[in-house]
Amino acid sequence: MLENWTDACSVDDIEEEGVIRFDHAGKTYAIYRSADDRYYATDGLCTHERVHLADGLVMGDEIECPKHMGRFSYVTGQIKGPPVCVNLTTHPVKVEGGRVYIAVR
Repeated sequence: MLENWTDACSVDDIEEEGVIRFDHAGKTYAIYRSADDRYYATDGLCTHERVHLADGLVMGDEIECPKHMGRFSYVTGQIKGPPVCVNLTTHPVKVEGGRVYIAVR
């Protein structure tokens, strides 16, 4: 499947070890910047109760949902802590010219 790259934000819009919300075409995404200056994207709503993950806490390579403190790896989407029981969908990211692009399907 070909990627449909969407300009999501500037690299400077996300603090180191931070996360922002990005809405596009009726869908919410979360975009992350790691401590080693890499960028990642996941679906923006927790799989447990559909709370915005961008309001959560980034710890290392994990995002903690602000409602029930379930945790996911934002790199792989895998569950890292209860009560979540469905992995998070991740999306390819590329950085060009100081802009962060995510692949939307």
